[in-house]
Amino acid sequence: MYPFQPGEQYTRRDVFRIIGIEAPRGGNWYTGYTSHGDDHFVFCGIGAAGRTGHDYGNRFIGDQLVWFGKSQSKLHLPSIQGLLNPAGYVYLFFREDNREAFTFAGLAHPKSVMDSCPVEIIWEFTGTELARPEVLPEEVIELDRVKEGAKKSISVNVYERDPSARRKCLNHWGTRCVICSFDFENVYGEIGRGFIHVHHLKPMAEIGGEYELDPVYDLRPVCPNCHAMLHRKRPALSISQLKELMEQSG
Repeated sequence: MYPFQPGEQYTRRDVFRIIGIEAPRGGNWYTGYTSHGDDHFVFCGIGAAGRTGHDYGNRFIGDQLVWFGKSQSKLHLPSIQGLLNPAGYVYLFFREDNREAFTFAGLAHPKSVMDSCPVEIIWEFTGTELARPEVLPEEVIELDRVKEGAKKSISVNVYERDPSARRKCLNHWGTRCVICSFDFENVYGEIGRGFIHVHHLKPMAEIGGEYELDPVYDLRPVCPNCHAMLHRKRPALSISQLKELMEQSG
């Protein structure tokens, strides 16, 4: 695998340098997706048109990406079949502004495919060296059944797992816990860089279908311990309430 790190930003020139090729003057590297050897590379816009003017409606739902191929893409085309059945890996990069660098989402695997024109694929991301920081620790452990045989299910706030919303939140608030000030990089070094949970301030019961998230106003970075304590009550404690409890116990 190439050493791209999930959540880190790369220009196309960075990508060319890392995989060891000279910058092409044009072609598929600049039009959404292409292959290189056994691997495939996807560059997509989220919530904004690309430099060609196309806006396909790509969007994250939690940590999964709803993605559309090029305008005339169809399921049977070799370029799409290569993405769905690669001999190597699919590296997926996204950005929300066509003047920005791309963020590496991770190694992409198709969860579902719609035989439409353009083709619609829902990507999920696995196989990276480090667990994606927007996925809670208990979700990383794949326990299909507990001892008694009952299936385990976890309900997750998709707003907290949206990597684009997460990035905007952390760009504003940083990666230090707003409750206890814990900083993973300061304690654990490089392995902790950029790791933090994000907590949604608005109770789930108040979130309707037309709700539009403001990552700066609605989300806050919190460490996993504080995140768990916020959700010890239903509805969840507020950040100020948890801080008050910490002060009383200290």
